[in-house]
Formats: sequence, C-alpha cells, structure tokens
Amino acid sequence: MIRRLPPLRLTGAAVLRDDVLRTDDLSLAEGRIVGGVHGRDAVDVDLSGYFLLPGIVDMHGDGFERHIAPRPKAPFPIDMALHSLDRELAAHGITTAWLAQGWSWEGGLRGPDFAEDLAGALMAYRPGAMTDMRLQIRCETHMPETRERMIAAVRRFGIDYVVFNNHIPEAIQMVREAPQNLAHWAEREGGTVEDFIARIRAAQDRAGEVPRHLNALAAAFDDMGVLYGSHDDPDGETRDLFHAIGARICEFPTRTNAAAVARAYGDAVVMGAPNVVRGGSQSGNVSASTLIARNLCDVLVSDYHYPALPAAAQALAQDGPLCFARAWAMISTNPARIMKLTDRGTLDPGKRADIVVMNAQTRVIEATLARGELAYLAGEAAARFLSVLAQPRLAAE
Repeated sequence: MIRRLPPLRLTGAAVLRDDVLRTDDLSLAEGRIVGGVHGRDAVDVDLSGYFLLPGIVDMHGDGFERHIAPRPKAPFPIDMALHSLDRELAAHGITTAWLAQGWSWEGGLRGPDFAEDLAGALMAYRPGAMTDMRLQIRCETHMPETRERMIAAVRRFGIDYVVFNNHIPEAIQMVREAPQNLAHWAEREGGTVEDFIARIRAAQDRAGEVPRHLNALAAAFDDMGVLYGSHDDPDGETRDLFHAIGARICEFPTRTNAAAVARAYGDAVVMGAPNVVRGGSQSGNVSASTLIARNLCDVLVSDYHYPALPAAAQALAQDGPLCFARAWAMISTNPARIMKLTDRGTLDPGKRADIVVMNAQTRVIEATLARGELAYLAGEAAARFLSVLAQPRLAAE
C-alpha cells in the first residue's frame, strides 16, 4: 500500500491570497492548509517559478456527456465515463464540479431515468474519486407529473443544487422554423422526430400546472437545504418570477436586463467560460465579457468545455477589465461562497488543500492537489514533486 502524502511545505511560489500574488510558503497536512509544518516528516517542494492558486469550483458543466456518449448512438458505461471525467477535471485545475444533468421531457440521456442512473453511479464512485464531483439537476419546468419522483431522487442521492429551465419556446420555434435541427435534437436523445414533437406538445399542454409545481418544488428544496436557481432567463420579468419563488442563482441570462434584475436583487449571476474565451455566445446571446465589464456577473463555469475555465480567467486578466486575482476568484472563491462551501475557495489555513500549480511563465497547469493529494501531475512540476517524494522513506510499504 502506498502511503498518503506526508506534510508538505511548498516553497518559492507566488501564492494567491487576499487578491494578491506574493512569494510565500504554503504548508499542508492531512488534507488541509496549515500555518506551517515542522519536523523530519515534513517535505519541502521547491515551486519557484509557479503560481499556487485555489482549486477551481465549477458550478455547472455538461461536458461529461461526451464521456458518456461520445457519439449519439455510442454510449459507454457510466462508471467508465466518471473515471475519465475525474482525471480531465484534475488536469484543468477543477477540484469541485457539479455535473449538470437534465431532468427533461427530452428523454434519453437528459431524461429522469438516466438522471437517476447517473446519480446512483456517481454516489458509488465518489468515495474513491480524486475530485469532488456532485450532481446538479436541470429541471424542465413543464414536468409537474414527475414532482414527487424528483423530490425523492434529490433526497435519496443527496443532490444539493437544482436549476429550473424551460426549453419549450425554443423547441416550438424549432418545429416551425428549423425542422432539420429538431431531427438532430431528437436523434441525440434516441427518438424519432414524431415522438419528439409529441413530447413537446404534451409538455406544453401542462403549462397551467407549472406555477404551482415550481412553488411546491421550491418549498421542498427549502426544507432539504437544497440550493436552486434558474437557467437561461430571457428577460427581467422571468428573473422576477424565479426570484419570487426563492431561486437566488441566475445561470446564463440571455439578455442584459435579466442579469441587471438579478443584480438588483442581490442574486448571483453565472455565465459560461467558453463565452469569454470565444469572444461571445455561441447562441447569439449576451456576451459574458460585457456583463463582467458592467459588474453584472459573479461566476464563470465550464458549461460545455472544461479547459475554458482557467483559459477564461487568463483572458479576462490579459484583455478584459479584471486583474488576474479577481478573474481567478470568479472560478474559485466566488462559486465556493455562493454554493456555501466554507471549507474551500481560498488558500487560507484551515481550508481544504485544493491547490492549482500553474507555471508562471507559460500559464499551463502542471499539478493539481485535491484534499492534499496529487490528482494531476505533469511537466517540470512533476519532476520537482517526484524528486523529493520518491525517497526511500516514502516508498511503498
């Protein structure tokens, strides 16, 4: 059996604390950041030329779908996908991640059956995971017939984050204006176009039940301590309605006025990191950089591409309105605070030792520690860690 890492003292690096990068030592022991480590069991790792940054907290990402089904008709076992995803997250400095799983009339990989399968597989995988992977449910609003089932699933699997979204208007518009795109949508979820249209119509027919349904879900989530928000708010009126039922997180507002209403209420605004990296929304919606410049965005998330998170922080610092420290806070400190994870998000003593080791010159992530254990290691940083850890006293017992 390989011993867990001994107490470490990371020396010579620029450590991000209190919105400042300054050269300092960072000590960790038993999975936590500590004020200092001493004695012959402590190991020094020289990380001169590197940044030490808080681990990334990703509130919303659906890139995991490509691990499960890299092609629409080529699914792989969920546990195999989670194993691969765990390593991808660590490679990009993501130490906490919510997998954004649909609970939708769409069915297939975004339906309730698969959501429960994924939740069960993730519950089984988590004890041995390197990163902290959790499940976010993206709840389609027009599914009141599944309310009790959803509440039971949230309770059974310990799901702590739900967002409401409504894709009915988009689907109806597609039926009318772009049936070829609807065919692709239906194929992705494993059904025929005719069946897919029937699902859309059936969901649309439940519109009168939606207000009561959402209020009942919100009340249940409040009782269970589940955080909840809304997704793709198209305007301020929609944000008003979701705020009224207690949804305090506004994910991916599609227009500036929706974000402005959220800000007026003090609700958190979440946008996609790919939007920043690519210079705009792939759907033609409001630019994340525009909202950030107007102080209307609190958090960036991976959305559909995990590597975009550290890249967005660097892009904002290089070309945008933020310094690097504030940009990194949008993917670490801010989401940890919003999600009420008081044990992470900064590199202060007592916090979990979730640490990103970034080459200061190339800005490439070369190591990630999650709970004080090495989850990813590459490049020169790998050589430095291994040169001191591969000593006889640390070898396999």
